[in-house]
Amino acid sequence: MTVSDVMPRLRSLLGFFRYNAKQVFANKFIYFLIAAVALYLFIAIIYSVNEASQPDAGAVFYFLLAPGTLLIFYPSVYSLQADVDSRMLETLFGIPNYRYKVWLFRSVVQYIAVAFLLTLLALFSRYALADFSIPGMIFHVMFPIVFLGSFAFMVSTMTRSGNGAAVIMVIIGLFFWMFQEPLEASKWNLFHNPYVMVDQIQMLSWQETTLYNRIYLVIGSVVTTMYGLLRLQKREKFM
Repeated sequence: MTVSDVMPRLRSLLGFFRYNAKQVFANKFIYFLIAAVALYLFIAIIYSVNEASQPDAGAVFYFLLAPGTLLIFYPSVYSLQADVDSRMLETLFGIPNYRYKVWLFRSVVQYIAVAFLLTLLALFSRYALADFSIPGMIFHVMFPIVFLGSFAFMVSTMTRSGNGAAVIMVIIGLFFWMFQEPLEASKWNLFHNPYVMVDQIQMLSWQETTLYNRIYLVIGSVVTTMYGLLRLQKREKFM
């Protein structure tokens, strides 16, 4: 395969990616970007004012998790509702076995877009706030974000309402955030932070907790995504 054959395919794939990104963020990508940066700066400033010490990698993890959650919230919760309102759902249901590829590709697109934006914020954090591995930070931050996106997609197929799914996701998010301290050392903590400083005695235990937490989040993401897709087989409930 020559370069002349590859380039048109790459341009076609890039165009398809750009189109789906617009669909995912409802042509409001710039507003989500501004909101994410504003939230990041707000949290970082509040931390700097209240804490006497310089932010470390553990603090940066939360700095990035907050805007990442914001970015994934709208497309995951309202994507199905947007398809219903635009009558795109009727078109998708009319194409046998293809609609699942569309929704899966949209999910991949939104996760890639969120990871890219968080990488930019991580670059700024790396040179302005704390020393850490950027790929490692993005790798860990994306686990709860992907799970929340997958879970929100499943909830949207159950409620068949963007607003209803949004309310449920806010309640679930607040629940885990309020109980974050009691669950801090638990492998079931949705917002588990692997960068929390622990002593050498607890290091092995903390690494094991992180490993199991990531495994559970991956399994949860796959299960909720598959369940959401299976619910979409019941066409009459969405039309």
